[in-house]
Amino acid sequence: MEQYKYSAMSNDGSRVEGVVEASDEFTAVSKIKAQNLPVVINIQQVKQKDMGILSADLGSKKVDTEALSVMCSQFSIILGAGVNIATCMQMISEQTADKKLAAMLAKSADDVAHGAGVAASFERNCEGLPLTFIETVRAGEQSGTMDECFKTLEAYYSKSHKLQQKIKQALSYPLFVVVVAIVVVIVMMVKVVPTMTSVFEGFGGQLPAITVALVGMSKFFRVGWPFMIAVAVVGFGGFKMWVSTEKGKEQHSSNMLKIPVMGNINRLNGAAQFANTMSALLKAGLPVSQALDTTGKVMDNYVLGQGLRGMVRKIEEGRRLGDVMRESALFPKTLTEMTAIGEETGELESTLDTIGDYYANEADHATTQALAKLEPGIMVVLAIFVGWIVLAIYMPMFSMYNLF
Repeated sequence: MEQYKYSAMSNDGSRVEGVVEASDEFTAVSKIKAQNLPVVINIQQVKQKDMGILSADLGSKKVDTEALSVMCSQFSIILGAGVNIATCMQMISEQTADKKLAAMLAKSADDVAHGAGVAASFERNCEGLPLTFIETVRAGEQSGTMDECFKTLEAYYSKSHKLQQKIKQALSYPLFVVVVAIVVVIVMMVKVVPTMTSVFEGFGGQLPAITVALVGMSKFFRVGWPFMIAVAVVGFGGFKMWVSTEKGKEQHSSNMLKIPVMGNINRLNGAAQFANTMSALLKAGLPVSQALDTTGKVMDNYVLGQGLRGMVRKIEEGRRLGDVMRESALFPKTLTEMTAIGEETGELESTLDTIGDYYANEADHATTQALAKLEPGIMVVLAIFVGWIVLAIYMPMFSMYNLF
């Protein structure tokens, strides 16, 4: 929302000055006239001072999918009861616990009350809203089926949230084990090993090669930790810069589809995301070409997204989606064939919805299996490393006992 300073003439001819908040100058003028000030003499946007980091939004720009799902459910119910959209937005802004959504809804409600479009208001007042949400709302606004569109979005984001929670739960234990292992190794290298080394050196004699290697590694950890941090930071920064380029983004996304185990999981996730997003957009009333273009923009994998957007022109030429997908070979054959069948039977939306659930379950199952195999692998590696440390510490002791 912007602030506008104005001068206006009241009904009795007196001059009135003030400040009004509005999304644009046209809306600001409408608000001023609504205050019994029929003649606006002058209006000027007030430039707000940049407060730097104090005014910055330090949180993530992305909106939480669970909060988004709950909001869409509220919209569907309240709009279904016959409440107008502006009042509905104001009501939900006062109920939602998510501060970002509450602020966005309050501003958007004011915009819509003064004649702005719903989708345009959402897009203007909250940049963290997903493109899928904006385009679905826009389609519902144009077709007059806003309540049905929000019902579709509620189901879509509910599925997305459940899938994210499953992945987080599956990853939590392996990540915990790795973090604990790293902490234990650092403590041993920085505290335990140097203490044992000083004891060995006090007895004199030749240390075994395995112990010498451990001592050298311990010294490197104690002295070289700034270097290791610097290398990690530079490496991460270089990787982010590379991925931000067109070539790097494409190469990285391609690699993520080819690597063992994870490549299969990424393909299954991509298939589920394509099917669920296309289904939601088609149910909202978008044509196949527009739904395909929007889906391509929101795909997590860049290669899959670009491939989908490349299909748009072929669809606009009159070709079937199933035939175009067969030529691209980007997605699993089952998804391609089910899409073709859905087109032929006229049930593309419901077919994609069903196949989306199937691939979401397959991705979850593949992730669970991969992590089930990863956990023993982590334990074996840790056991070998700890065994090496124990052997490196005890071998000098055995040597000293033999001397005595």
